[in-house]
Formats: sequence, structure tokens, C-alpha cells
Amino acid sequence: MEMKVKSRSEGTNSSLQSNTRNVEVISTTVRETWSKKADFLLSVIGFAVDLANVWRFPYLCYKNGGGAFLIPYLIMLAVGGIPLFFMELALGQYNRKGAITCWGRIVPLFKGIGYAVVLIAFYVDFYYNVIIAWSLYFFVASFNYVLPWTTCDNTWNTPNCRQMISLNDLLNGSVEENATYIDSEGIQQKRTSPAEEYFNRAVLGLQHSSGIDDLGSIKWQMCLCLIAVYLICYFSLWKGISTSGKVVWFTALFPYVVLLVLLVRGCTLPGAAEGIKFYLTPDFSALADANVWVDAATQVFFSLGPGFGVLLAFASYNKFHNNVYRDALLTSAVNSATSFLSGFVIFSVLGYMAHKAHVEVKDVATEGKE
Repeated sequence: MEMKVKSRSEGTNSSLQSNTRNVEVISTTVRETWSKKADFLLSVIGFAVDLANVWRFPYLCYKNGGGAFLIPYLIMLAVGGIPLFFMELALGQYNRKGAITCWGRIVPLFKGIGYAVVLIAFYVDFYYNVIIAWSLYFFVASFNYVLPWTTCDNTWNTPNCRQMISLNDLLNGSVEENATYIDSEGIQQKRTSPAEEYFNRAVLGLQHSSGIDDLGSIKWQMCLCLIAVYLICYFSLWKGISTSGKVVWFTALFPYVVLLVLLVRGCTLPGAAEGIKFYLTPDFSALADANVWVDAATQVFFSLGPGFGVLLAFASYNKFHNNVYRDALLTSAVNSATSFLSGFVIFSVLGYMAHKAHVEVKDVATEGKE
């Protein structure tokens, strides 16, 4: 009898010790949380509000019927964008893990989805950091007394470079609406702006490459800018959310300061009203084109950023009972409002450019290098 009691007590003790060990393991792996709710909100806003809001959304409005594009955009936002945005935040907050572990917990067979979204984010990181490196290059160049992208007398400029239309241009030639000009000798030439030539020839060095199979030599200036961008990213994430939560107070808020400054300046330029009018005037006939709806869906999903695993990671540092539904609605609304505000900034400048070049607003912008 004593042996049975002893064996039972030993079994109970071993069970308690096992449970204690499990509790210790769990307690040592408790996930840290954001020090402030604002750190999380600014991190999500800083991730969602990106270049797609500032340059892609205004261009899609420009391309797809002006103000009419807002109709398919808002529909896609309500039907697909916000639900997916909320779902990813909710999954991250509930499981308190990153993309790979989170999908493995939901369905072990779907763990590959976690690896896939991390791989997608890894690939997107390459070209986004290159764009940021371009911005850093322009930022450094802006400290010159004479901005290098405002004149045509630099070593990289071609004879076709023409500054903004001046009285001298009107006296010695005539301007056409198709980005060409007729010089004093009656020869038709393709006109390029100094800003276009600076970006294509001075920054990218496209004149030294014949195509994708001929990359040319490495530009050490751009290489240094790219290294600087990666170092900034590394030290911003060095200690996890304890450092990134502080960095986002600048990276998420300062762009709004710049955006407001550009908005005020753009609205004071001559011709800005025509550009804004073009932005807000709807062309409802464009809604019959299926490509407009495809562009709206693409913009919503690419701008909000579900499917990259970043929202899962951010939400995993929330407290378990945080109101993530309210956060999803708030950050989605801020994201869309920023896109709409960016349209005023871009189109006010487009109106000014059209005014200076004596062309219609619709003839000013181009999609990219042809």
C-alpha cells in the first residue's frame, strides 16, 4: 500500500515538475508589446502610405477618368481592401507570431504561404530601396546653389534639352503639343526637359546602356546611396520594435509635413486650378472600361499591403484584447485620404507645367521612359 501511495505521489510530483517546466518555457517566450498604441498605428500607416499613394494613385486618376476613378477605388477598398487588411491584422494579433509561424498554426499545410509572403517582401525590398536611394541622391544634389535638373548646360545634357518655354523660345521657334519643337531652321526636334535628362542620363546613366542585357558600369554615387539606405533600415530595426517604434514617429509623420508644404506651394502656382479641375472632373464613360476596375483593385491591394506579412508582424506585438477592427478602419481611412490629398499636390504641379508649356493638362505627364 505504501509503495502504491509513494508511486502515485512521485507521479504527481513529476507531473507538476513537467507542468512547471512548461510554464517556465512559456513565460520566457512571452512576446513583447508596443510601448504605445501610437507606435503601432504609425508603423502601420508608415507601411501602408508609401510611394503608391504619392505617385501611382494620382497617375491612375489621370489615366482613368479623373474623379470618376474614385468610384471603383472606393468600391474595391470596401469590398476587398479593408476586409483583407483587417483579417491580416487580426490573425497577427491573435497568434502573436510572424507570417511563417502564424500560417503554420492555422493550417500546417499552409506554412508555405508564410515563406512565400516573406519571399515576396524580400523581392519588393530590392526595388523599393533603389527608389529611396534615388530620393537620397536627389536630396544631396539639392544642396547645390543651382539645381542641376533645372539647366541644360551640364555635361550630360543633349542638344534636345529645353528649359521651360520662354520668350526666346517663342521668338526663335514654335511649340507643338506633342513634346516636339520646330527650331529656327524649320527642323522638327524632340524636346526633353532638363529634369528628364538629369534623371535618365546623370542619375541612371541610360546613355551608357543599350538595354537590359547591357547594364553598364556601376555608378559609385548610387551605390553609396543604396548602402546608406540599407544601413538606415538595419539600425532602424536593430532592436526590434523598441527602435522601430521610435523611428516611425519621424518616418511616418515627416512626409505629411512635406506633403502639406508641397500642397500649399502647388496651389499658389499659376495654372494650378486647371490641374485640380482636371483631377476632380469625372469622366464617367471610363467606368465602362474593365481595365479601370483592374487598376483600382491593383492600387487598393498594393497600397494597403496585405499579403506581404508585414501587417501580421506588426499586429503580433499588440496586446491580445486590442481593438484591431478600429485600427484597421482608421489606418485604411488615413491611407485613402493620403492618396486623395496627394492628387491635389501632383495635379496642381501638372497644371502649372501645362500652363508654362501652353498645352492641355492631359498632355503633360507620361507613364515613364518609352
